[in-house]
Amino acid sequence: MQNNYYQQQQQGVGAGPVAVGGGIVGPQYCAPYNVDLAIVRKVLTLADGFSVTDINGQTLFSLKGSLLTLRDHRVLLDAVGRPVVTLRRKLMTAHDRWQVFRGDSSDLKDLIFSVKRSSFFQLKTKLDVFLAHNTEEKVCDFKVKGSWFERSCVIYAGESLNIVAQMHKKHTAQSIMFGKDNFMVTVYPNVDYAFIVALIVILDEINQDAKEANG
Repeated sequence: MQNNYYQQQQQGVGAGPVAVGGGIVGPQYCAPYNVDLAIVRKVLTLADGFSVTDINGQTLFSLKGSLLTLRDHRVLLDAVGRPVVTLRRKLMTAHDRWQVFRGDSSDLKDLIFSVKRSSFFQLKTKLDVFLAHNTEEKVCDFKVKGSWFERSCVIYAGESLNIVAQMHKKHTAQSIMFGKDNFMVTVYPNVDYAFIVALIVILDEINQDAKEANG
């Protein structure tokens, strides 16, 4: 089933897709203009200390993990601590599959989208994203391409060249001094930025797994 969330008549890098729905996570996370987000993580992984703010420093999201489930279960919270989405790693899958559910649910009826690596062996990370209705998964609804070493990634609508968001590292003297990684994410107009943040968390988790596996 083809993605009907975005119309992809526009072609060309940076043209941006046109939203025809009410958002993937929710319409409150869509804006008719570019949304710039700052992601700050402490220590080694996003889960060790993770916050997302707007350009004015107002907190939009934070990440909650579970010690019991190690890194297989994450909950993205909004500014007042309400669960926005729950991210769960699907165990025993060859391609690092993650499932994202609405709120704090893990019920399949609340599945919003799934993410998996495009292939097992990769020099640069490529992730395929499938919305819940896309059960056949013949064509992905979104694609994430990035180099974690360079701290950059681009998220595309389906197999097109339409960019919906992109991330790059922000170097500051403070971030180096306090052991923080700062990332800037630009989310294009009418794109659900809660959805984009969830994708970046999964990208980080998959890259951390690959790093640990390679010793």
